[in-house]
Amino acid sequence: MDIELDSGTLVEPWARDDAGEVLLGGQPLSRLVESVGTTPCYLYDRGRITRRAEGLRARLPGNVLLHYAMKANPMPALVCHVAGLVDGLDVASAGELRVALDAGMAAEHISFAGPGKSDAELAQAVAAGILVNLESFREVGVLARASERTGLAARVAVRVNLPFELKASGMKMSGGARQFGVDAESVPELLKEISAAGLAFEGFHMFAGSQNLRHAAIVEAQAKCYEQALAWQDLLPAPVRSLNLGGGFGIPYAPGEAPLDVAPVIDNLRQLSGRLDRDFPTARIVIELGRYLVGEAGLYVCRVVDRKLSRGQVFLVVDGGMHHHLAASGNFGQVIRRNYPVAVNRGGETEVASVVGPLCTPMDLLADRMELERAEPGDLVVVFQSGAYGRSASPRAFLSHPDVVEALV
Repeated sequence: MDIELDSGTLVEPWARDDAGEVLLGGQPLSRLVESVGTTPCYLYDRGRITRRAEGLRARLPGNVLLHYAMKANPMPALVCHVAGLVDGLDVASAGELRVALDAGMAAEHISFAGPGKSDAELAQAVAAGILVNLESFREVGVLARASERTGLAARVAVRVNLPFELKASGMKMSGGARQFGVDAESVPELLKEISAAGLAFEGFHMFAGSQNLRHAAIVEAQAKCYEQALAWQDLLPAPVRSLNLGGGFGIPYAPGEAPLDVAPVIDNLRQLSGRLDRDFPTARIVIELGRYLVGEAGLYVCRVVDRKLSRGQVFLVVDGGMHHHLAASGNFGQVIRRNYPVAVNRGGETEVASVVGPLCTPMDLLADRMELERAEPGDLVVVFQSGAYGRSASPRAFLSHPDVVEALV
């Protein structure tokens, strides 16, 4: 299982043994499932996560920091593992903050973003000493009061609703009227309020979008973010320490999608990092990645309960479904449903079949008329690309079926 580095990607294909079983960490999938004790389950390959993070980290300049966005997968064991591979963690709730601190990441290297932070969450952030990405004028006042109570000046960066979007991104988070961040035209006023409130200004957070496979779009967005921050140079309450250019690095899900070529993106980051000494001498650039670090290292595994033939179409009914893996069902932001990569954990002849779950809804669909190995009850079905936005992004209480188990192997 070689990692292709020279091509500009960090792709590691899944291998199978002679019987057609998927190998995870060199072990047959069926043995790992037996050791976990049940299906459905999520299995995360720690070796793949390590190689992805280390492969990317080795290419980045020293003044470009790699952060993990925990919203992609907040499983505590996984976060503990990733924390040792990256420079920082980015959280989106007080619950994630507790996991980040438990993982051993220093508060200095934790940041908190989210458009609806409660007063209690903001007070917790000040007491913990983490960096808060401001998303409204209200947050300035709440943080000022928390700072006065604790005697600690709140560390803040301004999350900007940029005047442009990340082209071709799966989920756009700037460029129009958004709930995220402060509109770019209001940033000068917000900087004045930060200064008047005595908060410890540290920089900017600029997240334009996610799940992008076009390197040119990511390069363009990063360059525009840098120039936008430079335009506010004379208005800053303090020198910039952190210039978070977001992420956006995507992974392929559907047939025909090519992996992101990271080489041009890294080349652009090198160019921007070379300008820091002149433009922002106290700053470091941050890239904030979630899906790209863990998405391709995860498998969702379920077991065939029944095999049905309905008017010429084969249905494999499995013990898992959209309540565990909403994204694979096509109900997590997809406009047009496309199959995730799915396989039956065995070799042999193939057939066209659909994989459906146990829920009483036609939306409970994991594979729609795919070419799959012929399966019988008891066989394992594998959904690849399942390391991000899986269990934690799914309606697990829907219809009160059992929850899904997770394991880092």
